[in-house]
Amino acid sequence: MMDTLRFGVIGYGSIGEKHAAILASGQVPEAELTAVCARSEARRNAVRERCPGVEIFADERELMTSGAVDAVILAAPHGNHPDEAVSAFERGLHVLTEKPAGMHVSQVKPMNAAAEASGKVFGIMYNQRTDPLYAALRRMVQSGELGALKRVTWIVTDWYRSQAYHRSSPWHSTWAGEGGGVLLNQSIHQLDLWQWMFGMPDTVEARAGFGKYHDIEVEDDVTAFFQYESGLTGEYITSTGETPGTNRLEIACDMGKLVAEDGVLTFWENDVSERDFERANAEPFARPSFKKRVIPTEKPALSGHAGIIADFTSAVLHGTPLLAPGVEGIRALTIANAALLSAWTDRRVPTADFPDKTYLELLEERMEKPRA
Repeated sequence: MMDTLRFGVIGYGSIGEKHAAILASGQVPEAELTAVCARSEARRNAVRERCPGVEIFADERELMTSGAVDAVILAAPHGNHPDEAVSAFERGLHVLTEKPAGMHVSQVKPMNAAAEASGKVFGIMYNQRTDPLYAALRRMVQSGELGALKRVTWIVTDWYRSQAYHRSSPWHSTWAGEGGGVLLNQSIHQLDLWQWMFGMPDTVEARAGFGKYHDIEVEDDVTAFFQYESGLTGEYITSTGETPGTNRLEIACDMGKLVAEDGVLTFWENDVSERDFERANAEPFARPSFKKRVIPTEKPALSGHAGIIADFTSAVLHGTPLLAPGVEGIRALTIANAALLSAWTDRRVPTADFPDKTYLELLEERMEKPRA
């Protein structure tokens, strides 16, 4: 049995640098940084300066076969995640991938198959699952105390990005480099939380602005409509072109209304179920009485990126269940791909039988004809 999990970080851009710093500083018990892969000499020099004693590689396969690591964190551009994950599994390594799992569903299916065949631990950096507010909301949904869900509306427009951001890397904000914009790169976190809390929508309809606020190819403004066989409807609004922006999640249910905003979860709780009240009430303008209360939450010892790394480490060393299993990365990606496909074709798109081959064909057309 291992006492410490040895990590290698593949990719030393802004997010890879963050993961390496978390590990090198000892924030995660039972985990250590032993290797980093960076393609450019400038990045490798930065590793030497900031993480002394760590083995440094220019090629990820060399890192994987070096014997220096037990697990890898994939922090290169997300189009590389599936191939890198498969290579790591083939070499007997555990894998924690950055979000999103890949550019498109067709790319991620083989990665999930390789993970399941390997028997290794596979996690994804959906660090917002560590937020106690969303964890509490999920528990309330799953407990049944809210009754049937009626409507969910999430306005998440606080992902503002300027043109300088889009210019900061040649792969940013292009179909060939990222396979999408705000849905793939920024608000994929909220799409994951959505399906984690409320389940996968059955169909998706969307309208999107492509380069609406920036000189880019991909979507930077999206309004999507989610529909469930249960009758639940959802509205999802996201953009990188609004500031200061909003992050407000509202859930209407039989037992009232919940709002998650500014780190607070507030419940306007009906004294009786609205459906029960509807069946019994005879007064034309009556409505159920309710009380307002703030749902208490408790921040975990480690949250965010460090929390996911710690959770992954525990899963490898002690067999504890993962908070964010890597195979679940395909779910938010399916919603994102479905929203783009709907915007491209002006059609409602199913998620359970998502037409990933059609989607890939249309995506490749856009990759081959980049915006001037």
